[in-house]
Amino acid sequence: MIDVPKAFPLRAGKSALIVVDMQNDFVRVGAPLEVPDARETIEVHLELLDWFRGRGRPVVFTRFVAGPSPTLMWKWSPAIAPPVCCCWPGFMRAYGDIQGERDCVAVIDELAPRPQEAQIDKYGYNGFHRTRLTDLLVAHDVDTVLITGTVTQICVEDTARGAFHEGFQSAVVADAVSSYAPDLHRASLQTLSMKYGRVVTAHDAIHELEG
Repeated sequence: MIDVPKAFPLRAGKSALIVVDMQNDFVRVGAPLEVPDARETIEVHLELLDWFRGRGRPVVFTRFVAGPSPTLMWKWSPAIAPPVCCCWPGFMRAYGDIQGERDCVAVIDELAPRPQEAQIDKYGYNGFHRTRLTDLLVAHDVDTVLITGTVTQICVEDTARGAFHEGFQSAVVADAVSSYAPDLHRASLQTLSMKYGRVVTAHDAIHELEG
């Protein structure tokens, strides 16, 4: 476990949960940008969601959105382009681990957002870049965010960096983030813990929030 001395405490009344890109086109079996390890974090996500929901604390889901016109992102993720159309809203796709088709950009069924929970659509890696996420958190008097989701070294890390630059304290939940590259996953958590925030386990985070 990577963690530096506690630069800030986790306080229930000031914290929100940000779930990064736990979408069908990343998590489901056979997805175009499949991260198999993301499925291993679902139970931990459910534990964290249950805790935040049970106490009326803000829960925010980010969704990576692409299409229909080419952008710089297409150069780095060719699956975004036709005919695959990865992460295009309304594009229905069948997956190997679930019956029927699903909207490829939607959050997976297991973590389905509740009606009152915000879903922030982003066209890049950072959940704060050109979105309403900062305003949403400020409106709820949040100064600390717990960050989960996928992919650790890309959208999770960039969102944690974004939180730092927007003035929020961030704690990345190590057992609730995932990657297709274990070495990059570890390096990303080490970098974040050095200069951008804390890295904690879900168990330790909940224990501290309750304290």
